[in-house]
Amino acid sequence: TKSSGLGACEWLLVLASLFFIILTLPFSIWFCIKIVQEYERVIIFRLGHLLPGRPKGPGLFFFLPCLDTYHKVDLRLQTLEIPFHEVALDSVTCIWGIKVERIEIKDVRLPAGLQHSLAVEAEAQRQAKVRMIAAEGEKAASESLRMAAEILSGTPAAVQLRYLHTLQSLSTEKPSTVVLPLPFDLLNFLSSPSNRTQGSIPFPNSSKPVEPLNPKKKDSPML
Repeated sequence: TKSSGLGACEWLLVLASLFFIILTLPFSIWFCIKIVQEYERVIIFRLGHLLPGRPKGPGLFFFLPCLDTYHKVDLRLQTLEIPFHEVALDSVTCIWGIKVERIEIKDVRLPAGLQHSLAVEAEAQRQAKVRMIAAEGEKAASESLRMAAEILSGTPAAVQLRYLHTLQSLSTEKPSTVVLPLPFDLLNFLSSPSNRTQGSIPFPNSSKPVEPLNPKKKDSPML
């Protein structure tokens, strides 16, 4: 009685229950045997007292229907929704027989100042990445333009074709625009350093002095 904690009256009830089960065999055996799954364990309480020994299971276990009550415990991992806490410790769960395997944080409440700082830092990183991509694109475009300029400078015919293509695109995109094309010979003549004299354009017979206008010849006989 000391091991189970039962009194004299409780032991009399246990003996009476066992005697009744023996008298009603084999029908009573169906009410006294239960099955426990592999992932479960059973704790038996007899007249409110916890029976000594290890939990029952897995397999079959015997109990007294009138005096015993049992509780099944699931040993599988369970996912629980824990309310909001400032601090959560797993050391306090050991005394309850619970082992915390993993905790996933779903919501973190940060101060407004820290949120602003993180947002500014993320925006600065994004802007820096955009500028790097734009700079790489401009570098690639400048390399392509340099190669195209080298190719066009070596072939005058390609320059003329490019010139005609530009004129055609201008007339297509802006029909109201008036374009006055200049010959390439004149452009080469104007761009040559030997023909530039202080930024002025030489004209034929420019060295011939200009005769001054005689005021006496205002009255022309043709008038």
